[in-house]
Amino acid sequence: MVDAPYQSLYRRYRPQRFGEVRGQDHVTTALRNAVRNDRVGHAYLFSGPRGTGKTSVARILAKALNCTNLQDGEPCGVCESCLSVQAGTSLDVVELDAASNNGVDAMRDLVARAALGSPGRRKVYIVDEVHMLTAAASNALLKTLEEPPAHVVFVLATTDPQKVLQTIRSRTQAFEFHLLGPEVLTSLLADVNDRAGLNLGPDVLERVARRGNGSARDALSALDQAVAAGVAEDEAEVVPAIVDALAARDFAAALVAVAQAVQRGRDPRRVAEEVVEHLRSSFLVTMAPGVSGVPEGGRAALADQATRLGTAALVRAMEVLGDALVDMREALDTRVTLEVALIRLCSAAADTSPEAILQRVEALERALAGGPSGVAPPTVRDAAPPPPPPESGPVMPTGPSPAVPGRDLPSAAPPRPGGPPPRATIGAVRQRGPGRGAGASPRPDASSATATRAVSTSVAPVAIPGLDRDELTRVWGDVIFPGLAPGVRSVFRTGRWLAVEDGTAVFAFEHPQFLERGEDRRPAVEAALAGHFGLPVGVRLVLDPGADAAAARGTARVPPAARAPMEPPPYDGPLPDYAPDDEDISQEEFARLEPAPDAPATAEALLFQAFPGTEEVAR
Repeated sequence: MVDAPYQSLYRRYRPQRFGEVRGQDHVTTALRNAVRNDRVGHAYLFSGPRGTGKTSVARILAKALNCTNLQDGEPCGVCESCLSVQAGTSLDVVELDAASNNGVDAMRDLVARAALGSPGRRKVYIVDEVHMLTAAASNALLKTLEEPPAHVVFVLATTDPQKVLQTIRSRTQAFEFHLLGPEVLTSLLADVNDRAGLNLGPDVLERVARRGNGSARDALSALDQAVAAGVAEDEAEVVPAIVDALAARDFAAALVAVAQAVQRGRDPRRVAEEVVEHLRSSFLVTMAPGVSGVPEGGRAALADQATRLGTAALVRAMEVLGDALVDMREALDTRVTLEVALIRLCSAAADTSPEAILQRVEALERALAGGPSGVAPPTVRDAAPPPPPPESGPVMPTGPSPAVPGRDLPSAAPPRPGGPPPRATIGAVRQRGPGRGAGASPRPDASSATATRAVSTSVAPVAIPGLDRDELTRVWGDVIFPGLAPGVRSVFRTGRWLAVEDGTAVFAFEHPQFLERGEDRRPAVEAALAGHFGLPVGVRLVLDPGADAAAARGTARVPPAARAPMEPPPYDGPLPDYAPDDEDISQEEFARLEPAPDAPATAEALLFQAFPGTEEVAR
């Protein structure tokens, strides 16, 4: 005797009665009442996600319509008709796959055979994936679907009801099948585990239910795989790791989690979808636990992640990842799109969108509100305003305003109000004459510097997690320093960062003269740091410890980028009033520049200068 082949769990434990169908009570109750009261329609449309019971309910309806021992609208399951339908050998049930029989000829053959009788009382046609029918095949089915023979019942099943012709949908009674909730799916798996004697633990069943994602067939297939492997691999374990990385603002951990998922063969698009679903569950657990659909045992972890992320960050993360999913449709590498989105969410410096700036402002407000005194520090309006500039010319600003609550964060290099437009050449600046040239912009006096420093230090420095000397040096050279005003860059280009201590960064100069000038421009640097990190960062200026030995030898250690060909005497004149376009020029180099030649007065003169030896010919 040959042993029967193994049969998958989802086929062995397919429901055989309306009462055995889980999670679709709104469908089974209506159909059972229709069978019991003999009010069965001539056509039904079952729609819903895969693995939710559409075909199973259609077969149960066919059994109930031909059962010889009907019990309160339920098929008995033991009569000849029920057994033949269950075995798939009944002549009263015709199943057709519209995905492979979607032509007009297949529908014409179905219509021609519909009038033929069968052994049972009703002949049931089950057309699966009906949305795959062509327009001609759908039109061929219309007339028979509207007025079929009295003994014929059509059951159309589809996973995409929007693609079904409206004329077909209007001729049927439509029922929508839903995904199974976590509790229902876990209960189904536990029942199958007991009936099949699988002896799997609750933790394995929970992982299998999570992999099922609301589909009974997917969950039972995963249960089969878990039985064969002895363990249920949790493919979704990477998702909590990514969310934890978002909460900790650790983009490295997020990228590592994505890399692990891709190495296992996971699709980056699917990973992004699961992260969005996880964030949505965390949001609902915090806002409305009753509609979250999360089991009681898993709500605590989601609530903790939601608390660490914050409501605003949760919503923004779902928006950014949702936009990334849209961009993935046309992306050459979907993994890169996902990684860029995660970096934007983890690093405020990598995102310059208004939402990111607002998030940084909110973080600053929370940090200020949590001070030891419980009183927010004074804003810019509380500080003494700087004195008006002298009449001889505008005073060069020392940097952007500090980031304070209620105001937008400044950019790294704001335009100078009242200053001249960007120059075309250095010579053009020197040809402006008195009042507009290099000598027209005096240095800020002590009172102005003091007032500016008062504005900058009105916000107490706050220790920023993860900010150390290496990170500050990298951000300083790549982002902050290029955006500073020229006068500030010319001073701070000759030093280096030594350390970061409790929210205060220590900057060392190699020469005492630069140390003195750096004190006047320190508020501009503090404001630029606060604008970049979203929190106030204090700056303390010191003399470089390695400068003493160089001074004893009578030399100063100046970096090659700041060293002139011939060491000139220290320049202590007024700051130049210009805005370099693409390079930084020190004050010493600026003093040695020669005036540019005068530009030609007319277009003809410009042509003669550009093309020497040409002559003007009259026509």
